[in-house]
Amino acid sequence: MTLTDRLQKTGARKLLACDGGGIRGIISVEILAKIEADLRASSGQPDLVLADYFDYVAGTSTGAIIATLVALGFSTDKIRDFYLKSGAEMFEKAKLWERFRSKFSSDNLSAMLQDVSGKDTTLGSEKLQTLLLIVLRNATTDSPWPLSNNPLAKYNDRSRPDCNLLLPLWQLVRASTAAPTYFPPERVIIGPHDFVFVDGGVTMYNNPAFQLFLMATSEPYRLCWPTGAEKMLIVSVGTGASANAKADLSPDEMHLLYNASTIPSALMAAALYEQDFLCRIFGNCVAGDMLDREVGTVIGQGIPGAPKLFTYARYNAELSATGLAELGLPGINPANVQQMDSVEHIGEMQQVGRAVAEQKVKPAHLAGFPA
Repeated sequence: MTLTDRLQKTGARKLLACDGGGIRGIISVEILAKIEADLRASSGQPDLVLADYFDYVAGTSTGAIIATLVALGFSTDKIRDFYLKSGAEMFEKAKLWERFRSKFSSDNLSAMLQDVSGKDTTLGSEKLQTLLLIVLRNATTDSPWPLSNNPLAKYNDRSRPDCNLLLPLWQLVRASTAAPTYFPPERVIIGPHDFVFVDGGVTMYNNPAFQLFLMATSEPYRLCWPTGAEKMLIVSVGTGASANAKADLSPDEMHLLYNASTIPSALMAAALYEQDFLCRIFGNCVAGDMLDREVGTVIGQGIPGAPKLFTYARYNAELSATGLAELGLPGINPANVQQMDSVEHIGEMQQVGRAVAEQKVKPAHLAGFPA
């Protein structure tokens, strides 16, 4: 199915959102592999890929890599291979004199993204089989930039000198992965403008699920897909959660360096939670772990009298010692799988993703939305 065919099709719409999280993206890949396998079994199509099922795919940071490969028609086997073969090279240490700016070099990552997507492939390329949303942060304008290949969007008019569809796809993905202190920022020329971009995770959309819903349905984005629990499905896939709790924290420890090192991750975690919570309240949540001890899972709950706008499934892992034990993985050291750059522990992250997939991903969650 071409993108034009997909835009013109009728019936229920299916959306996929992929969180950021560095090399922990392999956890998402293993969860998606189970979804793909279930869809192949239920449809009787042994070669089905996720691009055959989902109409609109979104991703932030490492999720932008996964979403782009899904939209290009890659199978989860090929996406997994990309992470396993390229993971160590993605996180190439920067030269000593460059490390005051970033821990890793962007050269290898840029080269790998060009290789896998095509150096000349643009956001408006016909290679993309689904609508694609990539979240970036424009450091020049100090604003989040959720960019899509929706041909109806205001800044996707090809007559504009700053048309987003003309931008190199690999560079937008690279910009979305430019996590501050990890990778250097990405400079992108857009028409007459010269912008500096950093990781989209440094916005409210490290989990882009609710933003994806808004861009698929609200009037400013001009798609205006119909809503309803039977008319729209949103699947949201995480890269693992790991709260940085510190029971013995004292006020005296909260100096400038402490705040500088902890506030960004705290804000990102809160934003991820909020996107998930919004989806569970406004959607018919059919799968999801407990959010906190007050609201629980929100499954079967919402706003009294308000209709559900979509069906929603959220799959993620709790990377604490307790969470890993509940997944049947008590032998994994939480510290090994909590860091975004622990490439040497990618095998353990795969175990986590497979355990989540086996225990939490059920064909019944997507039963109302056949392939």
